[in-house]
Amino acid sequence: MDAGKPEAAAAKPAEAASRVGGSRAPVTGAAAAAGNPATSRLSGGTPPAIRLRKISKRFGTVRANDAVDLDVAAGTIHGIIGENGAGKTTLVSILYGFYAPDVGDVEIEGRPVDIGSPADAIAHGIGMVHQHFMLVPTFTVLENVMLGAESHARLKPAAAEARAGLLELERSIGLGVDPDAVVEDLPVGLQQRVEILKALRRGARILILDEPTSVLTPTDTERLFEILRSLRDSGVTILLITHKLPEIMAACDAVSVMRAGRIVGHRVPARTTPAELAELMVGRKVALERAHEPGTPGAVALRVDDVTWRDAAGTVRLDRVSFELRAGEVLGVAGVSGNGQSVLLDVLAGIAPMQEGRLALAGGTVDRAHPADGARMRRLRVAHVPEDRQRRGLVLPFEARENALLGYPRHFGDGFWAWPAAMESRAFPIMNDFDVRPLETRLPAGGFSGGNQQKLVIAREFAEGPDILLLAQPTRGVDIGAIEFIHAKILSLKRRGCAILLVSAELDEIFALSDRIMVMHAGRVVGTVGRGAATRRRLGLMMAGEAAE
Repeated sequence: MDAGKPEAAAAKPAEAASRVGGSRAPVTGAAAAAGNPATSRLSGGTPPAIRLRKISKRFGTVRANDAVDLDVAAGTIHGIIGENGAGKTTLVSILYGFYAPDVGDVEIEGRPVDIGSPADAIAHGIGMVHQHFMLVPTFTVLENVMLGAESHARLKPAAAEARAGLLELERSIGLGVDPDAVVEDLPVGLQQRVEILKALRRGARILILDEPTSVLTPTDTERLFEILRSLRDSGVTILLITHKLPEIMAACDAVSVMRAGRIVGHRVPARTTPAELAELMVGRKVALERAHEPGTPGAVALRVDDVTWRDAAGTVRLDRVSFELRAGEVLGVAGVSGNGQSVLLDVLAGIAPMQEGRLALAGGTVDRAHPADGARMRRLRVAHVPEDRQRRGLVLPFEARENALLGYPRHFGDGFWAWPAAMESRAFPIMNDFDVRPLETRLPAGGFSGGNQQKLVIAREFAEGPDILLLAQPTRGVDIGAIEFIHAKILSLKRRGCAILLVSAELDEIFALSDRIMVMHAGRVVGTVGRGAATRRRLGLMMAGEAAE
């Protein structure tokens, strides 16, 4: 396709179907065992689907990509892993046209290309499924897939052609999505498949997926990988960005490891181990699995009785939620995103007002007659690490030292002129203790990588030595080294007697840290099981709404 012709971005459904449905010969998995790991499935003179040469990109003084060379073989699932700030996102953003490289060349299927925008990328057969879906919730699946890729000026024939294309894709791939379903009524796993359909509808032969399993149940994840394998065997090339090593081992034909903006290794998953990949990522040996550390639970620190909460539309988001949290224990909360966990934390943190029910803490009671805002909950020694660090945990234009004290005004010092010195004396040691990099207290929070933003929020909340810690997605989007570090800090707080409520979409994290596991579905507590009795299958069924045995 010609990048200079925008209309090429809207491929006809029949063309998209033919590209997906077998225009390339299927490639067998056995081929992955031979040859250079980066081009393990190439045969004969077939050019790679993607070839990057000497890609470099700077942002100010930061070199995000440093002379990156990468070949991605056609018809493979190729993983890219690395620490936060390693350059993964910058690299795929260049490939999809969000950024232009300072230096370097890009070839797609053997042809040099100049990708200056996402429209150019789409025109060259590149699609991207973002971590946060780009869908219109009130539109149907068909309307979302058509949006921006209408094949006719008149809506009716355009819709008919799009529907025919979707049905053809369904026959060839089996995504299992109803074209007439409204997107907001679909579970997260099906919404993600709509994103895949959008890319295929536009003629994608190369599909980039950014952290695709961060909001999926284990069952949805397995189904996604089945779909990706089917696409691969039909000739689609898939670039998978993930921080989850088990997914790399299970799904990928080849993997490239990035560190400090460079590619530091290529591997075939069948010939490597998660430990080797982790060491390549971090530059040192990493403890991938932490043995569960049993606690010695003490007195009840928080009792939640029949908490019910409705949103502005009257929809019940929490339905008579009750549980107890004890000192010196981690109570994990598992569930697919959007099943009440976020609202529960907002109520417990004083962000959302109490409507029905009651909280009992050592320092007092919270109910409609005795309301609590965030300030009162902090006085009751409740700390909160929110799930969205940028919107809820930080003020991005503020300096790190200001963010390190947000919500704890007693550390600002006595009087306006004393603030800078007081903030510095408080922020520097906690940032140093929690390995926030760079150790620059006057750098705006927005200038830190995502993982270091997370450590800044955690440093602030943990350093207060709370009695109760509300902990949401503590390692979302952070690298293996930071995960190991954050987990160690959580366990240290637990040993000191803190009662910790851990909400995480990562079952590995729930298993590693929790003494008991509570599962939520549709705003209700489905059941609570002890760590020893919990299995992935059992939790998966409970996350789908089936009651615990």
